[in-house]
Amino acid sequence: MSAIEKTVPDADAPTAAHELTRQTERYALPPVDIYEEADRLVVVADLPGVTKDGLTVEVEQGILTIEGRVDRSEAAEPLRREFTLTPFFRQFRITEAVDRNRIKASLRNGVLRLELPKSEAVLPRRIPVEC
Repeated sequence: MSAIEKTVPDADAPTAAHELTRQTERYALPPVDIYEEADRLVVVADLPGVTKDGLTVEVEQGILTIEGRVDRSEAAEPLRREFTLTPFFRQFRITEAVDRNRIKASLRNGVLRLELPKSEAVLPRRIPVEC
């Protein structure tokens, strides 16, 4: 079971650049670690400066979307601006092996942790033998 990133074109599939799911706004790709445990996938994404209010995590039509916006409010108008805070955006295709109704998300100090439990159908099951 794995998560496949949707914002990167699949080299094996004939896809035009405009068919990617990325929006036209400029986004930064947050670095992500994905690992598999016995009963779930865990996704850890670095979203520095993103708060709970600026974070959206959605699953729609088999696509997990992470979008984070940094609060750009400033105490005063800057005299010179050399960089801007860019929102984060990343998508992954998830399979039916993930129980979408039990996905959990937590955000602490700019680190998002998603737990994607495996559905009961794909979990190993020991069958008792009767005599």
